[in-house]
Amino acid sequence: MRLLVVEDDPDLNRQLSTALTDAGYVVDRAFDGEEGHYLGDSEPYDAVILDIGLPKMDGISVLEGWRRSGRSMPVLILTARDRWSDKVQGFDAGADDYVAKPFHLEEVLARLRALLRRSAGHAKSEFICGSVRLDTRTGRVTVEGNPVKLTSHEYRLLSYLMHHVGRVVSRSELVEHLYDQDFDRDSNTIEVFVGRIRRKLGVDVIQTVRGLGYLLASPDAH
Repeated sequence: MRLLVVEDDPDLNRQLSTALTDAGYVVDRAFDGEEGHYLGDSEPYDAVILDIGLPKMDGISVLEGWRRSGRSMPVLILTARDRWSDKVQGFDAGADDYVAKPFHLEEVLARLRALLRRSAGHAKSEFICGSVRLDTRTGRVTVEGNPVKLTSHEYRLLSYLMHHVGRVVSRSELVEHLYDQDFDRDSNTIEVFVGRIRRKLGVDVIQTVRGLGYLLASPDAH
């Protein structure tokens, strides 16, 4: 899952980005509204953390611009605790949730997990496909109850497919959602990671759909 953090405070931006990276997400960063608006308008993020009080272009204007141009990714806004009007403005502009400053990073992570689940049409934090289970709260993957050790790249790829189970996901979509904007888009690493995941899981849940991409489906599905 690929996220964008738009926050002008360097320390807070770093703290958020570090926590999200440690939780298994790919994170792009912006430090003002103009840069944030451009990235959110041109890159396919799975969710955005957006501060309201930004230089060059305020967060509400950034969000309104995204929604006007048809960008539908979930947006979690950061507000000052005593500014309830910010929350109202944010929701009216198209925000999906908010966190008031100061906040605990665990709350941000929990709210993001919920936004990502809902945007993919899931109600629970645990994703199940056949005998494979992935818990987004703990980052734990099991097959028939046995833990499977995945690298961060492998986990992100499997998690993205689990969020979109039953749908063919193209290689280019995986590249766009699993790596930051500086990643080499001509790389064949997706195929390499899929092969590794298949070997580690030991069950046939990732199908290759020739010319289209990959489909995560239960082995007994028809």
